[in-house]
Amino acid sequence: MKKNHLALGLIFCLFFLWAISSNLLPTMIRQLMKTCELNTFEASFTESAYWLAYFICPIPIAMFMRRYSYRVGIITGLFIAACGGLLFFPAALVKSYGVYLCIFFVIATGMCFLETAANPYVTVLGEPQTAPRRLNLAQSFNGLGAFISAMFLSKLVLSGQSYTRETIPANYPGGWNGYIQMETDAMKTPYLILALVLIAVAILLVIVKLPKVGDEEDKTNISNSHSAKLIDFSTLKKPHLKWGVIAQFFYNGGQTAINSLFLVYCCTYAGIDEETATTFFGLYMLAFLVGRWIGTMIMTKIAPDKMLTFYALANVILCLVIIGFGGYVGLYAMLAVSFFMSIIYPTQFSLALYGLGEQTKSGSAFLVMAIVGNACVPQFTAYIMHQNETFYQIAYVVPMICFAVCAYYGYRYKKLKDMTISELSNI
Repeated sequence: MKKNHLALGLIFCLFFLWAISSNLLPTMIRQLMKTCELNTFEASFTESAYWLAYFICPIPIAMFMRRYSYRVGIITGLFIAACGGLLFFPAALVKSYGVYLCIFFVIATGMCFLETAANPYVTVLGEPQTAPRRLNLAQSFNGLGAFISAMFLSKLVLSGQSYTRETIPANYPGGWNGYIQMETDAMKTPYLILALVLIAVAILLVIVKLPKVGDEEDKTNISNSHSAKLIDFSTLKKPHLKWGVIAQFFYNGGQTAINSLFLVYCCTYAGIDEETATTFFGLYMLAFLVGRWIGTMIMTKIAPDKMLTFYALANVILCLVIIGFGGYVGLYAMLAVSFFMSIIYPTQFSLALYGLGEQTKSGSAFLVMAIVGNACVPQFTAYIMHQNETFYQIAYVVPMICFAVCAYYGYRYKKLKDMTISELSNI
């Protein structure tokens, strides 16, 4: 039992680290708009480069972990992501948007190892009935990482200065090139810190042995069994998993659309300076963190699927408020959206994995692949915002639809799970 507690503590650290990585993206979008002279739509492809790895890599990663173990997969991911962070130093010399997109893909590939391994590992490292609550607790460390990234690391990157070639002061040191170099160099610090921490955790995990779970406890049977599969596509036939993957696609797309455009919304449309905007972004992520903590406690009394339905519907209503008012009213509504988004991802993830047994790694891979919603939904949202400068908030109809799909999954979950159980009993 104590061994499980140590393992859970180490895995919780991973949730914290990948939150740092993914929640630096909105800051980087704002920064790259300056350093690479991009508009909102062009800069949104930063998200595409990062989250595309989550579509391409999960199946090979699941096969890799099926062949070896969760632990080996996690250590591999930590080193890959650390290498990506260190690449910001040569990238600062090149100053190419394409190079930055490649670096984000490398970092995301490493983080994809962590997410494909850590989410199912937490669900199986204990009683199945408490898996949703356990995963929400683990994901609260994700919220803590998001808060630190938004409130503090973003301030290391964003200088508060936003010049163009036409508006830069004539006496600025080094002129336009000096300004761009200063803004480019600012991007290196948080990724150096992240890379060093990732390497330290990887070394710790090389030393500390994680307990084997499920099919890892008998590697002989797996390697010798002709029926064992490195990836099992038949898992998607289970209704509660199939619809869980669909719900995860829409949730991830909706959440990232709001997250990635938050600083752009503040600075470009609400007229807020960068310093104040990063503070609001920190509060936005703090609301997310508090929502996770409160949601985890409430989940001891209320069924996870019912909470999912309520939280998702609350966000549908809040998106309508953003669309109707925009400006500061929309900004405060987004803080509430962050609170109600908090439990959706881990709750859907754990509900979808319920009862999968040896197919858990395959199911996890498909659920992580659903994060590809982050690579397309935010771009569509940004495009609508860019094309409707006077009624920019109409773009938030996209995340509103996404949350409606999540509410539908929560509402239908019991029937979907019963369908799965019925199909299994007939085999």
